[in-house]
Amino acid sequence: MHLVILGGTGFVGRHLVQQLAQAGHHVTLLSRNLGQHYDRLLTPGITLRELDVYEPTALQDAITGSDAVINLVGILNEAGDNGRGFQRTHVELTRTVIAACQFAGVKRLLQMSSLNAGRGHSHYLASRGEAEAAVKASGLQWTIFQPSVIFGVGDGLFSRFAALLKLAPVLPLARASAKFAPVYVGDVVEAFARSLGDSRSIGEVFELYGPDVFSLADIVRMTARQLGLHRLVLPLPDALGRLQALAFDFVPGKPFSSDNYRSLLTDSVGGIDGLYRLGITPVRVVDMLPDLLGSADSRQSRYDRYRKRHLA
Repeated sequence: MHLVILGGTGFVGRHLVQQLAQAGHHVTLLSRNLGQHYDRLLTPGITLRELDVYEPTALQDAITGSDAVINLVGILNEAGDNGRGFQRTHVELTRTVIAACQFAGVKRLLQMSSLNAGRGHSHYLASRGEAEAAVKASGLQWTIFQPSVIFGVGDGLFSRFAALLKLAPVLPLARASAKFAPVYVGDVVEAFARSLGDSRSIGEVFELYGPDVFSLADIVRMTARQLGLHRLVLPLPDALGRLQALAFDFVPGKPFSSDNYRSLLTDSVGGIDGLYRLGITPVRVVDMLPDLLGSADSRQSRYDRYRKRHLA
């Protein structure tokens, strides 16, 4: 199949692009900056095309003749706290993608979303919900994926906390009791890959979450133990947690924000197991944790090789 991927240079995208190319698909990866990602041109089966995906005519031209479009574009924070950045990235871009598919005659669309899309009080979740509504009303042959927080080597979860814990003997933590069911990046990628070849996935929403539920404090403490660090995790009352988030709104790079805080008010745990529906046995955090925090020949690589041999 000829597949066009938006957002393919992100954490999930890098894994998905490689797997699809190795499976024999012709992948066109759309990127704003060719210079930053030129190395991906070296992988057989992957073509990198530089363009502004927000420009309707350019996007329509880029996807013409493809068999499916995969939209992975997403952000966790925006400039300011008014929802405009989320609206542009999640809602407006999704509508542009839908229109481009319709004009180009591309019927198949796979859309990345989030567990709890449309619920809660955050701009992030609200915009994800609006994007899903647009996809469902598009008339395309769509499939939507709603992952919980995604883990894997180099992730924004265990790896980010590992960096913080190496610097801070005490970690004040907002919404420490918030619940997550982390899902392995390889399982998310496998869900996309299997859905491409299964017509039964058309018109379906797949919740993607792991078998174990942890609080945010659990995740931080697990990380510290794995690193062999003795650190104090200090759960903050909600009033102080909101102040912490407000202060981080003004920190460059926004490692945390008011909108992140609002998202944490809704536990990221699932209800209908999408991995089970797709025949995927989930990888558990406990089996991967030693490799998430650094290893040359990691168990992740062995898992990936196992999946390639036995689960293709």
